[in-house]
Amino acid sequence: MSEADRAPVIIGHEGSVTRRSFLGVLLGFGTVVMGTALSVPLIRFALHPLLTKTTEIGWSDVGKIEEFASLNAPAKRLIKVEQRDAWRKIISEKPVYVVPGKNGPVHVLSPVCPHLGCTVPWNETKQEFICPCHAAVFAIDGAKISGPAPRSMDDLDSKVENGMLKVRYQYFRQLIPTKEALS
Repeated sequence: MSEADRAPVIIGHEGSVTRRSFLGVLLGFGTVVMGTALSVPLIRFALHPLLTKTTEIGWSDVGKIEEFASLNAPAKRLIKVEQRDAWRKIISEKPVYVVPGKNGPVHVLSPVCPHLGCTVPWNETKQEFICPCHAAVFAIDGAKISGPAPRSMDDLDSKVENGMLKVRYQYFRQLIPTKEALS
């Protein structure tokens, strides 16, 4: 490289900064600033689902408790369940069975089979819950009678508040002998 090809030098300084080195430092600094500014939304997008909590499982109205006072067979009801999962809010209808309690009050069963998750209907003629997928059979109170299901049908938390039967809808892990909540 000849003397004529070199960039002009600022004279009078010990470290001699060339125009080319100054522009290189300026370009590097600008790249770091722009990279940081562009990465903040990406990091927020990636971490948001991990840092936000889903909505707590709320109570859904099943019906007035008087409707279930003289219950002698399971009553299927649809409830509205509101869930928030990261960015989306979902309101869905879920079926539940209100069954007569052995010692008085009613209790609520999830219709989801603990074997593979099929919806278990009540068979009025046989007076049993029979899973259509693998023929698991459950008693009126949800107790397992026969079939491949590893446990009885799952009870849902319920309460009576101001004359209204309320239930907390949950999903439970399938294919295990103990009841383990998923949500």
